[in-house]
Amino acid sequence: MTSKNLGRVYAGIKDRLPDRLAVHFDAGGSANGYTSFSSYLLYTLPSLLVLGALWAFIAVKGRIHGRAHRWFIGGGFAVAAFLGYLLIAVLFVNVDVSDRGSPDGFPLWHIAVALGAAALAGAVGLLLSRLVPVPDDPRDPDPATRERIVLADGEMAAWGRGIGAWWAPVAVLVLLAAGVTVGREQNWFIGVPLILLALVMGTFCRPHVTVDRRGLTVSGLLPRPRVRVPLERMETAGSRPVNALAEYGGWGYRIRPERSGVITRSGEAIVVSLTSGREFAVTVGDSATGAALLNTLLDRQRAGR
Repeated sequence: MTSKNLGRVYAGIKDRLPDRLAVHFDAGGSANGYTSFSSYLLYTLPSLLVLGALWAFIAVKGRIHGRAHRWFIGGGFAVAAFLGYLLIAVLFVNVDVSDRGSPDGFPLWHIAVALGAAALAGAVGLLLSRLVPVPDDPRDPDPATRERIVLADGEMAAWGRGIGAWWAPVAVLVLLAAGVTVGREQNWFIGVPLILLALVMGTFCRPHVTVDRRGLTVSGLLPRPRVRVPLERMETAGSRPVNALAEYGGWGYRIRPERSGVITRSGEAIVVSLTSGREFAVTVGDSATGAALLNTLLDRQRAGR
């Protein structure tokens, strides 16, 4: 809907727009970036369509349940209204500006109006979400039915598995090259953080998952950074397939409503139900064994053994 409205607005005022549109503004509202109106449309319209399609795909296929599902729908309405208003406002500040001139600026009150439009649209989205059936909670309601590994009294056990992804080293190299290029061609103030981020990612591009008496740990080549979920924060663990894009919105360390996780691919994963009501997932092969051992360790902890 937003992309259609943007196209209609443009069609109505295109004869009053300059060949060069001001599309980027500094903190004071002064124009500091320009592009042609055709480039503006070619960038904004597909971006809105892709964002809307991705949001709808996740809402339908993302296994978001309960209140999080309603808030996700409301958030989609809010984002569409916020972006749609600002993109249309950019066109209007360029109306009747000469081809060699610049607009007087981008009035900052447009930001306040955009936030107000987002709040109103989000409220409408929450109301409309009540008309949509809420997906069922995919978690097993009975933790006692989860698989266990039988251990003798006093017997200790641990489980580990690597979860490397083919794209991780590629992403590190691309980010490192981008940092060096930006540093040499533009500014090292921007390039150095990109290089440091690439180095951190490099230590974590071959993660390893460990299950032991301390809980669930995801670590890289170095002791830090790492992600650890102790047994004290767990209710139960299970194994199920997850969809990286639909359920978590992508790959890497992901945070979503009521869930988070280390997601390197779509496929089987250890999914832990936390005492906070959230879920933590990590995609890894042989996840059923890791989850079963976690349940055994949880039983031992609760029995005080």
